[in-house]
Amino acid sequence: MVCQEDPLIKTICELYVKISSLETLSPCKEVNALLTQLVHACIPPHPVDVSALCSKVQDVRAKLIRLCGQAEGLLEAHYSTLLGSFDRPLDHLSIFPYYTNYIKLAKLEFDLLTQHLPPHATPPARIAFVGSGPLPLTSLVLAANHLPATAFHNYDIDAAANSMALGLVLPDPDLSRRVFFHTGDIMDVTTELGRYDVVFLAALVGMVEEEKARIMDHLAEFMAPGAILMVRSANGARAFLYPVVEPDDLRGFEFLSVYHPTDEVINSVVVAKKKNHELDTLSATAANADPVLNGSVVKKQQPISGKKCCEMVQPLLDPLNPYGNIAEELAIDDKSS
Repeated sequence: MVCQEDPLIKTICELYVKISSLETLSPCKEVNALLTQLVHACIPPHPVDVSALCSKVQDVRAKLIRLCGQAEGLLEAHYSTLLGSFDRPLDHLSIFPYYTNYIKLAKLEFDLLTQHLPPHATPPARIAFVGSGPLPLTSLVLAANHLPATAFHNYDIDAAANSMALGLVLPDPDLSRRVFFHTGDIMDVTTELGRYDVVFLAALVGMVEEEKARIMDHLAEFMAPGAILMVRSANGARAFLYPVVEPDDLRGFEFLSVYHPTDEVINSVVVAKKKNHELDTLSATAANADPVLNGSVVKKQQPISGKKCCEMVQPLLDPLNPYGNIAEELAIDDKSS
């Protein structure tokens, strides 16, 4: 078919065959070489529309994203274990081969977030990161470099990943009081989502369109009105590495902006704001009401409640007690990711 005649797509399909044939995706010379080739092939700008690809290439893309996700998780676990062997792990984050990319991505996301906060607003007090994994670099870099007074709550479904991540944070006297880890499925987290000023959604949380949509709908239901959602996406050929999130996918949110990097930072960043449905209802009522009824009282919607199903790696004590706070985090299983 025509899409398979494109030299780039042909290269990507050939790499998929080699990667899918590997006995393991754990870091080793062969795995690293093939994945590096794939990333380098996908970085240059390319006018590919992944939604218009033929079914065969669509299938390759879906499987490639899952393979890359598995390899990324294994790579992060490897380096998290290595970092955990140091007395002060956070002093050695630069040994991770993509650490510089995370420095750039965190700065980009911080700048985008700042642009969409109200003028003269104080920095967000509480941020959630969904799908943090064993090496939660975004939370660590943002907490250390950009948001020195913010509490970061990391969510991952993998208890082992959270345990590794916690081990990196505990020796640090500052971050151990501000970075927390929760183990559980984000689809079971309800009212607590309303406590965050900002929610980050990792690129690999929801690897197919239906999964991603279900998770974002859940966030839209329980996030606080006006809270900011930062979603990682992909553009062009980079969409062979990560899922794509379009503005139209953000049901329940007001789309604010999207940024597509052109350098070695792979992920695009989509920024949205949780709609205030109560204000929307008031506005719609005022716009459509009979003038005689303009003074009518609109009943306030009752808040939605749900059970708390997320289990913290360490108990979260009183935030006012600086010695009681330990770290937390959560990743999403294939079922709800």
